[in-house]
Amino acid sequence: MSAWWSALGGDWLAGFAWPWLLLALPLPWLARRLLPAARSASAALRVPYGARLDAIAGRGGLARGGHAAWWLWLAWLLLCLAAARPQQLGEAVQPPQSGRDLMLAVDLSGSMGEEDMTLGNTVVDRLTAAKAVIADFLDRRQGDRVGLLVFGQQAYALAPLTLDRESVRQQLRDSVVGLAGRETAIGDAIGLAVKRLRAQPAGQRVLILLTDGVSNAGQLEPVKAAELARDNGVRVHTIAFGGEGGDVSVFGFRLPVPGGDDSMDEATLKRIADITGGRAFRARDTAELAGIYAEINRLEPVQRPGERVQPRLERYPWPLGAALMCALLGYVLPRGMRLRLKPGGAA
Repeated sequence: MSAWWSALGGDWLAGFAWPWLLLALPLPWLARRLLPAARSASAALRVPYGARLDAIAGRGGLARGGHAAWWLWLAWLLLCLAAARPQQLGEAVQPPQSGRDLMLAVDLSGSMGEEDMTLGNTVVDRLTAAKAVIADFLDRRQGDRVGLLVFGQQAYALAPLTLDRESVRQQLRDSVVGLAGRETAIGDAIGLAVKRLRAQPAGQRVLILLTDGVSNAGQLEPVKAAELARDNGVRVHTIAFGGEGGDVSVFGFRLPVPGGDDSMDEATLKRIADITGGRAFRARDTAELAGIYAEINRLEPVQRPGERVQPRLERYPWPLGAALMCALLGYVLPRGMRLRLKPGGAA
C-alpha cells in the first residue's frame, strides 16, 4: 500500500488541511442550472448590427462554453484546490525532547545573608552569590521544565514547573533573605518539592536543594522527607553552601563565625542524597558552587532525541497563482479575439 501511495506522489502531497472546501467545485454549475437567467424586458440599445453580435456570442461566448469559459472553469477548480490547503510532507526531523522535571530549592534563612562570598572582585552575601550561579545554571537547562521553591522557617513554591525559564529567573531575582522566615525547614522543602513533582507525568524527577544550615524548623524530618522522595521517584542532589568558618580573635577573645562548618549538617545532607540516589556536594565559595552546578548539569542531561516527525509544508500558493493566471487568460483572450474581428464579422 505504501509503495502504491508513493508511486502516486504520496510523498509529495500529504493531503488537504480543509478537504471539505472541495465541495464548492460544482457551485457555478449548480448556480447556472438552478438560478433563473437574468433577462431584460427590452433592449436598452438597438443597433443595426445587433443580430450579428448575437450570432458571435452564440458561437463562442462565455454563456455557450467558449474558450474563456474553459479558462474560468479551470481557475475556479484551482481556487477550490488552494482553499482546501494542499500540504506536502517535509524532510523528517528529530526535535529534542525534555528529559527532566527539575525543581530548585533555595535556602532563604537568616544565615544566607552572611557576606563571606566573592563575586568578581566584590564581597557579597551567600544568597547573592547563589543567585548568580543558579541563573547561569538555568541558561543551560533549555528544554527542561524548571520550578522554584524557597524555604526558611516554612517552604513556599514561587514558580511551578515550567518551560519559561525567564519567569523562574525573575522569581529567584526577587527573593530576599528572611522572606520565608529566619530558620531552616529542610524536610518541609523536600516534602513540598515531592508534592509538586509527583503531579507531573512519570519520568526523571530531580530536586536540587541548596542550604547553608541545619534543619531546625518544619513539620517533616529531613530523613523522612528523603524516604518520601525516594518512594515517589524523586532524586535529590544536596549542596552545602558556606565559608570555611572557624574562630577569629577580636581583642583577644575567640568568637565563632556563623558561616563555619559547625553550623552545617553535611552528614544529614549526604544521607538525603544517598537515600534518593542523588549526590551530596560541598561548596565553600562561588567558584566551587559554579563547578557543582556544572557537574549536576552533566549528571542530569538536558535533552534526549525525540520521535522523528515530518512537518507539513503549505503548498496552496501554487494553485492560487495558477488560478490567477487562468482568470487573466480567460479575460484577455476573448478581448484579443474581438479586436481582431473585421466589420463583416470574419476574423
